Parts: sequence; C-alpha cells; structure tokens
Amino acid sequence: MASVAPNEVALARSESLARELLQAARPRQWTKNLLLFAGLIFAAELRDPARWLEATLAFCAYCAASSAAYLINDVIDAPQDRRHPVKCNRPIARGDVSPRLALVVAGVLSVVAFGAMAAIGLRSLALIVVFSALQCAYTLSLKRIALIDVMAIAGTFVVRATAGAAAVSVRISPWLFLCTGLLALLLALGKRRAELLLVGEESWSRPVLAEYTLELVDQLVAVVASATVISYSLYTFTARDSKAMMVTIPFVLFGIFRYLLLIHRRGLGEEPENILLADGPIQVNVAVWATVAALILSLGL
Repeated sequence: MASVAPNEVALARSESLARELLQAARPRQWTKNLLLFAGLIFAAELRDPARWLEATLAFCAYCAASSAAYLINDVIDAPQDRRHPVKCNRPIARGDVSPRLALVVAGVLSVVAFGAMAAIGLRSLALIVVFSALQCAYTLSLKRIALIDVMAIAGTFVVRATAGAAAVSVRISPWLFLCTGLLALLLALGKRRAELLLVGEESWSRPVLAEYTLELVDQLVAVVASATVISYSLYTFTARDSKAMMVTIPFVLFGIFRYLLLIHRRGLGEEPENILLADGPIQVNVAVWATVAALILSLGL
C-alpha cells in the first residue's frame, strides 16, 4: 500500500480546517447584507459604477463583520450548542475549530471590515462600529432579555440599511428604515417560534425562550406583519411624489403571507436565510419586486 506523504496530510488537514472555518463564518447568512444595496435601488442610482463599487465594498465589509460576530457568539455559546439538536453540528461546538483560532479569525475579520469602511468614509466607519457593538451586546447580554433580544436583531438590520445609504451618499425615505426594522423583527419572531417548536421552553437551549410562549409569539407576529404591510403601503403613497410604487404592494403582501405559511405549516423559521435560499416562490417574488421597484424608481414613474 502506498504511503501518504506528510505534506499531503498537512495539506488535507489545512483544507479541512479552512472548510470548517468557512462553515463557522456562516456564509449562508451573508444574504442579510444584501440590504446594503437598498440605497442604490431606492435612490435610483443604478447607473453609477462608482456607487456600485462602494456598495459592494460595504457589502463585503459587513459580511466580514457579521462572520466575526458569529464566531465570537459560537465560542461563547459552545457549551449550550452541544446540547442543541441542530446547533451541535456547528464546527466550534463539535470541536473541529478551536475557540482560540475562532477568536483570532474574528479579530482579523473585524480589522478588515473596519478598514474597508474607513476607506469609504468616517460615517461609514462609525456605522460599522455601531453594528459590531450591537452584535457584541446581543451576544453577551441582550439575547437573554425577552423582547429586547428580537428588537436588537431588528436594530442590526436598520444599521445595515443606513450603512448602505451612507456608503453611496444617498438619501432614502425614512419609511424604508421603518419597514426594514419591522421586517427584521418579523423574521426574528419567526426564529423564536421555530425554536420553541424544536426544543420547547428549555433554558439550556436559549435562556430567553423561558419567557416566550407560542401564543405570545404568534400574537406578536400578527401585529408586526400587519405593521410591516401598513408601513410599506404608506411609503409607496409618498415615494418620489409618485403613486406608481403602489403596484409593488401585492409583492410585499405575498412575501409576508408566504413566510407566515412556511413558519406555521412547515415549521420553518429557525434559519430565516434558508427560506430565501431554498424557497422558490419567495425567490421569484423578491426578484420580481426588486425589478419592478428599480424600474419605477429609475424611470421616475
């Protein structure tokens, strides 16, 4: 039997560790950072290559900052994650990535993210510092406080939307920031609902779940879903002095209705990014909505 050279073994181990690190960085959740391109769409600046470059740089920076936060979170939560039916498969919880290495990589990613946003401007740098601070506060304490936990998650999305607009130096309607926060709050509540279905109100899985019940979460979901539709509708009534954006309301309605169907009938929601990446109707709806909205705003209809 042919022997395997030591350098080949080392290379194989390095490749395996790289894959585990990439998994721990949660690239599937980078889809949340697509929100940084909203400023380009809603300010009708799609034909400006320089602004596309700035938005893309901001997107990459927030992907790096998000992954740094996930690595730190998984190091802190590793003991609890090992007892969770799904999270036990995370690389740090499995022991495939050491806590020390994860923290070093998180530090490097944070430096890269801050440096990229500093290149865009001081306001952009300040926003990513706020984003990272909010993520850290959530990891260390806010996720243990009922209601504040989901509101903190929504806050990170509002910062993303603000950072996207700041990166390309455009102004967008305050209504869109409100819609962003409400939609993120809806997704966060859907996540809590799925966790309750999966593990119940067990404090070892996520301490804050002991403060929630399915009945309460379902009521909150109904309130936030209604508020999201109303807020978006009000935005369309005033967008760029045109009523044409009103034609996009059905897409928002369908998207929210489809999401509610998935979390109630199929028990999804614990990983909201998987819905966007795997559900065909949601993908088509988002693509059509974005296309129609971009056309209306860019043509000034």
